[in-house]
Amino acid sequence: MQLIDLSREIYHKMPRLLNHPSIVITPYSTHEEIREMDGVKFSSATMSLAIGDHAGTHVDAPHHFDADPNAMTIDEMPLEKFFLEAVCLDLSHKPLKSDISIEDLEKAIEVAGVDIRPNDMVLLHMNFFNRCYDTPGYLTDFPGLTKESATWLGNKGIAMFGVEAVSPGRPGGNNFEVHMVCRDMGFTHVEGLVNMEALIGKGRFRFIGFPLKIRGGTGSPIRAVALLED
Repeated sequence: MQLIDLSREIYHKMPRLLNHPSIVITPYSTHEEIREMDGVKFSSATMSLAIGDHAGTHVDAPHHFDADPNAMTIDEMPLEKFFLEAVCLDLSHKPLKSDISIEDLEKAIEVAGVDIRPNDMVLLHMNFFNRCYDTPGYLTDFPGLTKESATWLGNKGIAMFGVEAVSPGRPGGNNFEVHMVCRDMGFTHVEGLVNMEALIGKGRFRFIGFPLKIRGGTGSPIRAVALLED
């Protein structure tokens, strides 16, 4: 058994879309503060976190992109949604700021020698994090799905797909359309993944990425992991 960490580090003032809260992480107590109780001296260290529910590697709940008052919040989503059979498609050849077409997905499936099955998690490796992290283009220059290619995935009956970028579609109307496809076809997506290059050529595996139980949450940071069987 092998576990591959697919999660971004969460840290103070990390990059995020401007329509989401800034990530603020600061010391709350330190080991320099010595406390005494019943004659025993000790210290403890804790951190204060102020983050949005879309910080770092995170999953969108339907409530994020669906205005229906009955759309599920993150605490209402079944845990089975986050423990899924998965495949990873290699789209690392796609230029920055390019659309991912249905043909791109079909070719990637053929090269990977896999099929997409109902209730799968489909990871889309674009090598974007390695190309653009810590550059101004990290928030804008990623390849992305289109309404048509997202619909094609939805027609496969997938449970979820995952990308390295901060959005599943390229910035602007294109991204909104991809979110609306998720809304209308009943699946969702993970954003901010890393290390997917380690999954290329590995066939099928298990994706694990449980959310925090945030009451009424529109999403949640997750610790995304790929489980590969020997």
